[in-house]
Amino acid sequence: MESRALVIDDERSLTKVVREYLERDGFTVREAWDGPSGLAAVREFDPEVVVLDLGLPGLDGIEVCRQLRRFSDCYVIMLTARSDEVDKLIGLSVGADDYLTKPFSMRELTARIKVLLRRPRHLPAEDQTAGSAPVRIGPIEIDPGAWTVTVEGAAVDLTPTEFQILTALATRPNLVLSRRQLVELVWGSDWVGDERLVDVHVGRLRRKLGDDANDPRYICTVRGIGYRAGPG
Repeated sequence: MESRALVIDDERSLTKVVREYLERDGFTVREAWDGPSGLAAVREFDPEVVVLDLGLPGLDGIEVCRQLRRFSDCYVIMLTARSDEVDKLIGLSVGADDYLTKPFSMRELTARIKVLLRRPRHLPAEDQTAGSAPVRIGPIEIDPGAWTVTVEGAAVDLTPTEFQILTALATRPNLVLSRRQLVELVWGSDWVGDERLVDVHVGRLRRKLGDDANDPRYICTVRGIGYRAGPG
């Protein structure tokens, strides 16, 4: 079955090239050239991956990503023409899975899309998770079978990436995992890109869990190495 990809960018020459490359690799591709039409296309087309430009007319890429996360769990690769790191981190903080800075190679874009699509986006089938015992970090309970997380009994809504990072840490108590190790556990060993992506997702995860990076209870930063489960 062909994978569906949506390209949202007001640079029509670029969307045409991206479309041609992805179609050559077997994707069914749609294009949109501004924020509002991009959101409408996500609803109508239900893509598995969205290639989303940061600087869109109508609604910028940050707002498009924020809104589509309310109803879609598609993968999002953010494109930016700016070298400012803050733009990239803001984009990831609203739910983008990866980013590329223009100009980029089409081979790199298609390679990153293929890596993302090899990861499970939806909840696993029951027969794959039956018997998985819940894991705890203090008042946090993680149920790998149901893909649920609660803090003191209250449900916390995590993205699949956040859930996988938390599970990777919680199932290895007191073990420090480097960014590279977390990348390999969550994204896969063939993922290429900026490993600081891990920091952004950990930051979002902490906020959702009510954890404080300066006085952590659940996820501790080990400077120069990575992260471990438990208090600092």
